[in-house]
Amino acid sequence: MSGKTIQNLDEVAAFRVLPGERLYSADREEILYGWTTDIYFVKTQEILRAMDLAGTPVVAEIFARGEGMLAGVPEVKNLLSAAGVTVWALPEGERFQEKEVVVRIEGPYDRFGIYETALLGILASSSGWATAAAKCKEAAGNKQVVCFGARHVHPAVAPVMERAAVVGGADGASCILGAKLAGQEPMGTVPHAVILIVGDTLEVARAYQRTMPAGTPVIILVDTFKDEAEETLRVAQAMGRDLAAVRLDTPAERGGVTPALVREVRARLDQAGFRHVQILVSGGLTPERIQLLAQAGADSFGVGSYISGAAPIEMTMDIKVVNGRPVAKRGRIPGITPNPRLQKILG
Repeated sequence: MSGKTIQNLDEVAAFRVLPGERLYSADREEILYGWTTDIYFVKTQEILRAMDLAGTPVVAEIFARGEGMLAGVPEVKNLLSAAGVTVWALPEGERFQEKEVVVRIEGPYDRFGIYETALLGILASSSGWATAAAKCKEAAGNKQVVCFGARHVHPAVAPVMERAAVVGGADGASCILGAKLAGQEPMGTVPHAVILIVGDTLEVARAYQRTMPAGTPVIILVDTFKDEAEETLRVAQAMGRDLAAVRLDTPAERGGVTPALVREVRARLDQAGFRHVQILVSGGLTPERIQLLAQAGADSFGVGSYISGAAPIEMTMDIKVVNGRPVAKRGRIPGITPNPRLQKILG
């Protein structure tokens, strides 16, 4: 990154978007250049430049409007890496309180002011997703939680969301890029599509075992054609010790996955001598449902929309020092807000 960004309103006016075959998401260069910023930050630059104040040294602080778990810090660092500013932040994965300062930036205003929109968006969305994942993991206790939320959001942000879920405590993610960004390998079984095409769950289970790399756990959906308990026993009896788990994803049209269903499947597996077969549950999970299903005997959980649909935790950036002088808008306290938990990440 060269550090070059939008310079003036003439440049904005001359900017043309050619829809063509492009996706509507911003790419890396568009974000770094400033095309995702709010227009009033460009106007601010114009005014300050005209008054010979664009490079005024300032200290800005970002604080949270609600409590949660912080995520997005590496992106903040990458966004500002060539800006020539000093940055402090809470460590990623730390919990923060309402109104707590999570990031502090010091340097000439024209080196980072254009990025306020992007900085707040990164932290707000990522922290919202991480916080939702943390609630799911807390409900699951020592049982596994995997993020299945990529299908619920735009593909441009799916990996950001799933990485944030891992920061929040999820044990894995199904989105390939999201998992890789989190330093993991993607986790997942197979969709109903393959069972519908093949026409038989057991045939798919056998093909899965033959086709997947050696050592891949055999985890099979058991709600496509038959009663879940009946299909579970059918597959277990045929696969024996080779069956690692069954996945229950009963649709809402059939009542979803209930604690009673989990208890029945668990009991029938145990009675038939298949105590080693675990139960993975997915579909419309919330922390409350996870807790109930875990108590009923579920071993792991694939969580989608609860994490992906989590509301962003609103973030606000205030300038608190200008030319070494404490300042603040009305209602805020001038000067740097003490927070010993902040750690220097740049500069």
